[in-house]
Amino acid sequence: LLQCTNTEHINIPELADMIIDRSLNANWVVSFKTLVTCHHLMVYGNESFLRYLATRSTIFNLEEFTDKGGTQGYEMSTFVRKYSMYLNQKAYSYRNMAFDFCRAKRGKEEGVVRTMSTEKLLKALPSLQTHLDSLLDFEVNSTILSNGVINSAFLLLFKDCIRLFACYNDGIINLLDKFFDMPKKECKAALDLYKKFLIKMEKVAEFLKVAEVYC
Repeated sequence: LLQCTNTEHINIPELADMIIDRSLNANWVVSFKTLVTCHHLMVYGNESFLRYLATRSTIFNLEEFTDKGGTQGYEMSTFVRKYSMYLNQKAYSYRNMAFDFCRAKRGKEEGVVRTMSTEKLLKALPSLQTHLDSLLDFEVNSTILSNGVINSAFLLLFKDCIRLFACYNDGIINLLDKFFDMPKKECKAALDLYKKFLIKMEKVAEFLKVAEVYC
């Protein structure tokens, strides 16, 4: 499928729509594996795949997904819902910013968020925070991660988390560099963003503790 996203004669919208339709399967394993496949393509496939998803008014409509086939299905349905919400947010962030935070260049010289103007930065950081929040909502424990299907998703989420937080850190450094040159109104917004960053740091640290064991 990765090769398909880089092949000229493949219809990307048709491929994406087929994957989205498959996610509606009533079995949680089928639905979840479909979400993992989509996430893999969003991360490693041609950017045109993510770009198409960002144009859709709805992507994964799984907010009420429930596998009624047994106790495990009912319990795992929560993770189908949370994972689909994260992938939706990943696409919405792309739509909002016209680039993927996880693919963006980082660093002092070429970092996309590190070198943004104040106006763009004040738009990008809230979007990045929402993106990261939706990832951190995928809370798991050792028992859940013993499931291979869930673990495969967690590995992708871990990699996204590392990239998102690096981008986030670039943005905060940029924000602090510009802080004393901002008008009063923008200073207040910047201060609120910085306070949220400190809270996110703690949540990311908790997420990474789990990842150290299973990734």
